[in-house]
Amino acid sequence: MRLWKAVVVTLAFMSLDVSVTTAIYAGITLQTSLVSWYVLGETFLPYYTGRAIDGIVIQKSMDQFSTAVIIVCLLAIGSSFAAGIRGGIFTLIFARLNIRLRNCLFRSLVSQETSFFDENRTGDLISRLTSDTTMVSDLVSQNINIFLRNTVKVTGVVVFMFSLSWQLSLVTFMGFPIIMMVSNIYGKYYKRLSKEVQNALARASNTAEETISAMKTVRSFANEEEEAEVYLRKLQQVYQLNLTLLVVQVSILYYGGHLVISGQMTSGNLIAFIIYEFVLGDCMESVGSVYSGLMQGVGAAEKVFEFIDRKPTMVHDGSLAPDHLEGRVDFENVTFTYRTRPHTQVLQNVSFSLSPGKVTALVGPSGSGKSSCVNILENFYPLEGGRVLLDGKPISAYDHKYLHRVISLVSQEPVLFARSITDNISYGLPTVPFEMVVEAAQKANAHGFIMELQDGYSTETGEKGAQLSGGQKQRVAMARALVRNPPVLILDEATSALDAESEYLIQQAIHGNLQKHTVLIIAHRLSTVERAHLIVVLDKGRVVQQGTHQQLLAQGGLYAKLVQRQMLGLEPAMDYTAGHKEPPGNGTHKA
Repeated sequence: MRLWKAVVVTLAFMSLDVSVTTAIYAGITLQTSLVSWYVLGETFLPYYTGRAIDGIVIQKSMDQFSTAVIIVCLLAIGSSFAAGIRGGIFTLIFARLNIRLRNCLFRSLVSQETSFFDENRTGDLISRLTSDTTMVSDLVSQNINIFLRNTVKVTGVVVFMFSLSWQLSLVTFMGFPIIMMVSNIYGKYYKRLSKEVQNALARASNTAEETISAMKTVRSFANEEEEAEVYLRKLQQVYQLNLTLLVVQVSILYYGGHLVISGQMTSGNLIAFIIYEFVLGDCMESVGSVYSGLMQGVGAAEKVFEFIDRKPTMVHDGSLAPDHLEGRVDFENVTFTYRTRPHTQVLQNVSFSLSPGKVTALVGPSGSGKSSCVNILENFYPLEGGRVLLDGKPISAYDHKYLHRVISLVSQEPVLFARSITDNISYGLPTVPFEMVVEAAQKANAHGFIMELQDGYSTETGEKGAQLSGGQKQRVAMARALVRNPPVLILDEATSALDAESEYLIQQAIHGNLQKHTVLIIAHRLSTVERAHLIVVLDKGRVVQQGTHQQLLAQGGLYAKLVQRQMLGLEPAMDYTAGHKEPPGNGTHKA
């Protein structure tokens, strides 16, 4: 079964891409040619070594000895040259294939649904993308190389052995079962040790704890000596088999000596035969190690190809991409549950509308479902029930790229990439005039601080925007959203890291420059919420109030309590949590 897996892994690895596969097979064809030259040199070396010995011992001819030595030197040089070229070509071919493997895996990962990344740790995915792909490509390339070289070499060696002495050849092959038994016993221990090492690398710190725990168990039963005795008995079995193998080899040498003394074989041919025997043993051991080598990569390869072959459970197959979009959004009886928290309904029959040219604010306690509404509007997760409509059409019906071009999100903790500020603002857009980048930065009140930087818009932001402050990152993220001129703009705590002056300017941009856009704001600050045309109050995944600031104050209820507590300074923001517990979960989702 595991042999079949190894074959499948090898074939799958070599069929990742038509162009790469063609190059591989072309390379293997060239490899076979080079291997033939390499093997030709290697297999003739023992033969001419024997001829050189016969030239001295039997023929006593300096010419024959010199000729044999020169041929041996030429064969060694030619064999080394062919081996070097062969190794270089193999390295190039499988380096290209390794790149293709990583590219296929990365493309598969970025196409997965959002919940996939909630369920899999980032470190595990990066490990698959780096160490596992390297292990697979290295082991496959190395073992194909070994198998190809030694298989051809075995064929040549066997032919020469039978040509020198068919009697000794038969005696030699009679000892092969014993050789295989020794290799099998050694291989089992080697594979078990390799598996433990690979598991230790995969489990990291957990493995250390488990190992220490296991040692305490052994010592608690005072069983150290017994464990050592068991291992010693296994080693003694290998030792006995090695003694048997030695007897077989001595027998072959004794019989060969008999053939030399009786005149049926020259001493040079006997030495050549013994050399061939050692070469054959090495080749057979190398071919046998191919299986063990592939087994080391099976575990890593299974996970890599599992991710490559995985089909997203949420497919973005919409095709709508109208030239004009008003930007009206309707939540109709939306019910939603995160796959990582299947027993907790985050939203229950939520209904509200976002109108073009209007600013709508979502408020409520932590865990009430505000950010979940944003995730759904961005089509990050599938709904359990209800619909979310954009201009009367389900958001899933829209083309994926088009949807995220017309809906822009600025989050509380925006992610910037290790690129220039210009590249971050124009991120996701194929071509953006620099003038539009500057205009968007001006609307987001980012142009001023950008121009104060030494390299201006060419300044590298560093990993995750580490070179910028929190407020600067939010303003760059705001510019990234505004440069798209989106019909629908979502601000999820987008001004939380801004000072009062910057927030005021952003508010002016929202209420002044975005009059034709649909704006959804999630905020805790009263100054951000009170100017909204519509305020939707969420509590425990349900809409409990809707209206303007004045209307909701007049109604009383939860919104009035939130405002009252903030004005009294009891809460720094509209995030009243007393009596409102967050739903249980793993903490991977904001609500």
